[in-house]
Amino acid sequence: MGKIFRFYKDVDTDQIIASQYLLFPTIDEMKEHTFESLDPEFATSVKPGDYVVADENFGCGSSREQAPSVLKALGVKAVVAKSFARIFYRNSINIGLPVIICKDLYDNVNAGDEMELNMEQGTITVGDKTFTCTSLPENLQKILDQGGLIASLNKED
Repeated sequence: MGKIFRFYKDVDTDQIIASQYLLFPTIDEMKEHTFESLDPEFATSVKPGDYVVADENFGCGSSREQAPSVLKALGVKAVVAKSFARIFYRNSINIGLPVIICKDLYDNVNAGDEMELNMEQGTITVGDKTFTCTSLPENLQKILDQGGLIASLNKED
C-alpha cells in the first residue's frame, strides 16, 4: 500500500522538475525540487512505495529524462494517469518507472488515500473499490523488471 499524491491535467515536465535544477550534477540533488511549483512539500512528504495519480496528459512539455528520474529517485512506485505524453511515457519505461493508464482512478480518489497496484492483474485497489488499469505489454514489463532499458539491453548480451 502506498499513499496517493494527486495532480491535475496537463502537468508538464517543467512542473515536475523545473529547468533551473537541471544544472545540478546529479538526480539526487535534483529530486529535492520535484513538483516544487505545485506542491513544495512533495519531495519531503513522498515515501518509497507512494504513487503519483494524475488526470490527462501527464508529462507533457519537453523530453527531459530527468522528470521521471526524479520521481523514481524519490521512490515513487508508479505514476497512474488517464493519459500520458508519449515522450514522458517512453522515458519512464526507459529508466524503469512504471506508468499505468487508468481512466477511472483520478476522479474517484483523493490525495492521501492509500492504494495498491497489481500490475500483473491490471488492477488498482483503493479502500473497497477496485479499478481496472492497463497491463503493460510483455516487452515493456520485461524492461521495467530489469530496471530500465539500458539494464535490459545489458542483460541481453
